[in-house]
Amino acid sequence: MRRRIPSTSALAAFEAAARHQSFTKAAEELAVTQSAVCRQVAALEAFLGLKLFRRSRRGVTLTEAGASYGRQVGARLDEVERDAFELMARGGQGGALELGVVPTFATKWLLPRLGAFLRAHPGISIHFTPRTRPFLFDETPFHAAIYAGESTWPGTEGQFLMREDLIAVASPALIARRRALAAADVAQLPLLQQSTRPYAWRQWFASQGVQAANDLAGPRMELFSMLTEAAIQRLGVALIPRLLVEDELARGLLVQCVEHRHLSDRSYYLIVPERRAENPLLQDFRAWLAAEAQAYREPRGLG
Repeated sequence: MRRRIPSTSALAAFEAAARHQSFTKAAEELAVTQSAVCRQVAALEAFLGLKLFRRSRRGVTLTEAGASYGRQVGARLDEVERDAFELMARGGQGGALELGVVPTFATKWLLPRLGAFLRAHPGISIHFTPRTRPFLFDETPFHAAIYAGESTWPGTEGQFLMREDLIAVASPALIARRRALAAADVAQLPLLQQSTRPYAWRQWFASQGVQAANDLAGPRMELFSMLTEAAIQRLGVALIPRLLVEDELARGLLVQCVEHRHLSDRSYYLIVPERRAENPLLQDFRAWLAAEAQAYREPRGLG
């Protein structure tokens, strides 16, 4: 059956006009005349049976329907463009995976291991986009996501990777005069807070039977990479998963303040939407990632 879809020329003209809120600027971007853009938009409105723009002497403004449709069309055209570039880059060979990832986990743990997978799958590309909170897969191009938290996303399968163990770290210069620290000593130092986990320090202290009056106080930052750099710069003590600071510990940029690790209530998962679960490339990546995670977590008791 023939598809009832607008022409790509009309969609491209509308998307440019919607983004610029101007037919003139859209025409300049597309290297066509303003009248050509007007005709394409008018044809699209006729096809849809509704107005996408309000026209006046002062120019054009989007209707409510036009604003919503503009966002949707822009996202679809981005996908088409990305697919075309991907096909051109691969010369018709291989494949690609789009992953939403917790950025610091991807940078510090996944990327150092990824070369082995890519060498075993020549011609494959894996694209990363930072995502720190749950989202709806239908609104993204992602095949899967790596997430720290719960695995119960509607319409998805969760592949357990590892539990998260938190350690308190600081610059050696910050604690140079102290030979050994206890949790109560850490409570006297500036505490670097993660904005998405306001009670992390309280839970860490409680796991050692300590109450700290200032466990909610201190500079707040969202990403572990920021907390790591802040700790290196002697701004305070950071509570960070060990897997994210192993390199800094090995290089002496950071030291563990107290020989205590706290298994948090979060774990890392590969989240796969059910409609993507049978993708052969994703299945290969999933199996490889599960094996890498198992090899890492079992000797460390992170199962």
